[in-house]
Amino acid sequence: MPKFFHSIFRGTMAGRVSTCFFFVFALSLLLPFQISAEESSEKEFVLTLDHSNFHDTVSKHDFIVVEFYAPWCGHCKKLAPEYEKAASILSSHDPPVVLAKIDANEEKNKDLASQYDVRGYPTIKILRNGGKNVQEYKGPREADGIVDYLKKQSGPASTEIKSADEATAFIGENKVAIVGVFPKFSGEEFDNFSALAEKLRSDYDFGHTLNAKHLPRGESSVSGPVVRLFKPFDELFVDFQDFNVEALEKFVEESSTPVVTVFNNDPSNHPFVAKFFNSPNAKAMLFINFTAEGAESFKSKYREAAEQHKQQGVSFLVGDVESSQGAFQYFGLKEEQVPLIIIQHNDGKKFFKPNLEADHIPTWLKAYKDGNVAPFVKSEPIPEANDEPVKVVVGNSLEDIVFKSGKNGMYFTSFFIWFYSMDIR
Repeated sequence: MPKFFHSIFRGTMAGRVSTCFFFVFALSLLLPFQISAEESSEKEFVLTLDHSNFHDTVSKHDFIVVEFYAPWCGHCKKLAPEYEKAASILSSHDPPVVLAKIDANEEKNKDLASQYDVRGYPTIKILRNGGKNVQEYKGPREADGIVDYLKKQSGPASTEIKSADEATAFIGENKVAIVGVFPKFSGEEFDNFSALAEKLRSDYDFGHTLNAKHLPRGESSVSGPVVRLFKPFDELFVDFQDFNVEALEKFVEESSTPVVTVFNNDPSNHPFVAKFFNSPNAKAMLFINFTAEGAESFKSKYREAAEQHKQQGVSFLVGDVESSQGAFQYFGLKEEQVPLIIIQHNDGKKFFKPNLEADHIPTWLKAYKDGNVAPFVKSEPIPEANDEPVKVVVGNSLEDIVFKSGKNGMYFTSFFIWFYSMDIR
């Protein structure tokens, strides 16, 4: 009981009765606040949507974030408390940022999931302008990261840079940043730059400035208009002056991709690795032991070859064996085959060279480009003797025994074709 109650009523029966009365009275005053606090702690800040209210809710918001989830999905369960915490914090943002969720596994909601191209769970979409513009959420999956990412996404697409300190903080050391230098913040060039920033804002950070002297790299005397892309690899920055939106977008996509993507344990490389695997190009991957003697020679030769074949439909990655166990399992590779190079096409075809020597990288890649390297098929060894009536066919003998046999369809009925470990993923 509060101390002041004792000081007023101590010493008499009336006081004790009055004390009891005021204690009950005080509880009656405090109880609503306690219930209110409990209700607040139980309140859900993430809106729950379904097919009946989805479009109506989205149409009322200039900016809303929607998670498409499935109740059985482990990743969704892990995300749920972080997403709720982020929604709670962002509800106090000015203006508030609304987070919502929809059970995409529910039969009545599956049309919505299809409409928004949901292929896995959880999928998070950023919907702008009442749902007219849709972007993929490409930020972190923990509360603080979600909050920081969405604060940026809900603000202007491009940030004005007014000082060298602001430029240094904006550009950072481990990311791609695009800055437009303009004599004034108006006109066709600035409008096109702003349109590009809006379109690609979920992938890159955009800034604009009136003074190139604020920027840490590049010619400081330019007055613009010019777009300067900063990156933590290759030539570190590159300028571009064609303000056609399509040309600008192509410039950003090509310039923000390393000549050779590095796959190791450094988290700052992970966005570039993801971009590599999302590319429509054929994917050339060299796997070596980064700490082994001669590793730098391999990297150098590989980079030279990548420079020669740049923008020819092939993307290049070099991976450290220690960080690439998942890739080894997927492709069925073995560490004793390192150094090795494997190229995968989008149709699943693979081209493989194990126990590679550094000096052989250019000639092997040229042979591949010229069509003189046969696709790789995981296979058991070809049997030394195979003259029985029932033939044994393995991956590496399939072409010769079956497809080049010259026999008609009846011929195949005399064979029992036994594929050993035919991994054609």
